[in-house]
Amino acid sequence: MDDAERRADFTAYVRAREQALARLAYLLTGDRDHADDLLQNALAKVYRNWARVRSVELPDAYVRRIMVNENNSRWRRMLRRHESPGSHVIEVLDPPTPAGLDASESIDLWRHVQGLPTQQRAAIVLRYYEDLSEAQTADVLGCSVGTVKSHTSRAISALRSRMSEATA
Repeated sequence: MDDAERRADFTAYVRAREQALARLAYLLTGDRDHADDLLQNALAKVYRNWARVRSVELPDAYVRRIMVNENNSRWRRMLRRHESPGSHVIEVLDPPTPAGLDASESIDLWRHVQGLPTQQRAAIVLRYYEDLSEAQTADVLGCSVGTVKSHTSRAISALRSRMSEATA
C-alpha cells in the first residue's frame, strides 16, 4: 500500500469512527481540551502503525487500548509537571443520559464519575459507557477480568456513597 492509499484508508477510518473515539476520549479524561489532545496523540500513534492496525480483526480495540494507555501516561506526566494543555480541534459529545435518569441527574452522576481514580473511571467508562464486556475491558486496560471486576465494584460503591451523600 503506497502513502496515498494508506492516508486515504486511515482518513476513512477516522471519519467513520471520529464521534465514538472523541466520546471515549472525553469520557476517559472528563475534559474537552484533554480529550482533544488524547485523541490526537492516539491517532498519531495509530497512523504510524496503520498497516498493522488495519489488518487486525478489531481495529477499534487496538485504538481503545492506545487511548487508555495514553490517558494513563498523561496522568503520570501531569503529576510530575502539572501540565495544562488546551486547544479545541474536535467537537466532543457529552456522555449520554443513562436510562431512568433525567438530564440533571445524569450531569450529577457524570460529575461523580469524573472524580473517580483513573483506573476505576476507565473501567466504568469502558464497561457502561462503551458497553464492553468484562473480558474486552480487561483486554483494553491490560489487566485481568478480576481486576476489572474489582475496579468496577469499588467505583460503583464510591459512586453510590457520593450520590447518597449529595442527596442527603
